[in-house]
Amino acid sequence: MPGMFDERFARSVNVMCVHDEQGALGIGIGHVRDGVRFHEILEELDIDPGVAPDCAVMHGGPVEPGRGFVLHSTDWGGVDTIEVQPLCGLSTSRDVLRAIAEGRGPTHWLMALGYAGWGPGQLEGEMRHHGWYAAEGHREILFDTPVEARWMAAWRAEGIDPALLSTETGQA
Repeated sequence: MPGMFDERFARSVNVMCVHDEQGALGIGIGHVRDGVRFHEILEELDIDPGVAPDCAVMHGGPVEPGRGFVLHSTDWGGVDTIEVQPLCGLSTSRDVLRAIAEGRGPTHWLMALGYAGWGPGQLEGEMRHHGWYAAEGHREILFDTPVEARWMAAWRAEGIDPALLSTETGQA
């Protein structure tokens, strides 16, 4: 879901993980969290990095910026895994981190710190005012597209040339 107008969400791409009458929770996958690497997080949690790559960590959003989330392929699941159908799984426990470090985790994954959250009806209101565009989720954008190309890839997958987007809207 590419965001458009709030500067905190400029060129953001979010995986909408929960959206119900209680509100919504999305994980940002379009920006890297500066100065944070995956091995640092593992070491802070006393997990031996083992075979895990020392990759970048995503800036998941402004809410609870120290809380970790792992978006991953559905070939792995733990007790706390939420299915984000049909795109991926979402896990928040140390179990997924240990599994990744030990080489028995999901085939595809990325880690984010923080999330974007909306109260009941808030996201719907923002969408009515053209604040967000709900794009179809694509695994290849999530797991195979470089971070800096995800925003453009999400628009292109929708058949939209982002160069033609306007930052001004009207109402009839």
